[in-house]
Amino acid sequence: MSPEPERERLMDLIKKGNKSSAIAMSGNAILAAIKAFAAAFSGSGAMFASAMHSLADAINQGFVFIGSVLSEKRPTRKFPTGFGRVINIFCMIAVIVVTIMAYETIHEGIHLMKHPAESSGFWLNVGVLLVNLLIDGAILVKAMKEIVKEARVEARGLGIMSAAFKNVGRSAPPTRLVFYEDIVACSGALLALVAVIVTSLTAFNLLDGLVTILIGILMFAVAFKVGYDNMVGLIGVSAPPDVEDRISSLIFSDDMVTDIPALRILQEGRYYHVESMIELKPGMSLADADDIKFRIRAKLLQDPDVTDVTIGIIEDDGVKTWEPDPQT
Repeated sequence: MSPEPERERLMDLIKKGNKSSAIAMSGNAILAAIKAFAAAFSGSGAMFASAMHSLADAINQGFVFIGSVLSEKRPTRKFPTGFGRVINIFCMIAVIVVTIMAYETIHEGIHLMKHPAESSGFWLNVGVLLVNLLIDGAILVKAMKEIVKEARVEARGLGIMSAAFKNVGRSAPPTRLVFYEDIVACSGALLALVAVIVTSLTAFNLLDGLVTILIGILMFAVAFKVGYDNMVGLIGVSAPPDVEDRISSLIFSDDMVTDIPALRILQEGRYYHVESMIELKPGMSLADADDIKFRIRAKLLQDPDVTDVTIGIIEDDGVKTWEPDPQT
């Protein structure tokens, strides 16, 4: 039995943590404090809803960052496949927080619909919400860039936005959570800004409650989407087709490989575990076949997203099993 791996230093793990969630945690904590002050001063329900959402985001991203740090721990004898799914557990905790905050936000919106409140501090509210848009917008752009980087696609300028929406499913769970939450955060800030302006210039005070309820519904939608994604991750989900194609191409890049009768790639967090059976050209010795197996394994482990590779070898049976994607 191999010895227990050397203990990792906490600071090394923290450095590997998800940077998007750390930035989002700090930004939303500042925003929550500013908005709570503005809501208390002005009595704006929409501002209260926005403050609740920023507070939920800050708590969530704190949980997610801790989870991303723990998920970077190396495998041990007790946990030989590593800690990749830990991030899914922490994201589920974040979902619970969002759900509670969403309920409280909708509850406050219903109260404001029944008992509209007069708001004051127009310029304070407008200023806070503009700062909100600036900070959350910057966090959203950062999350989009991380999605493009993790999905390994080329995009520049405005193309980053479309690439992020197209490839968000291929990003790491923490990045995905930041992306979804900040879409709602920016949308909620815009809705709150509209509500503040309209209720200040007109007598339509019901809009304050309506916007508050709408923000709460958006929070529920995020909780459902993130909860589903991480539930699937906890159960164990196969890698996206493009990852499978990339792995199979690496295997076939060795001239001695003739076929892949079986290939299973399991995704845990942002990492992949590869199990494969490969067929080699007939007539070689067992020692040569072993050398080829270890050569292919080393090549696959050079991929930064692959943490574990198990390969079995058999002689070519003359029957073609693997059908590669014609686009790769």
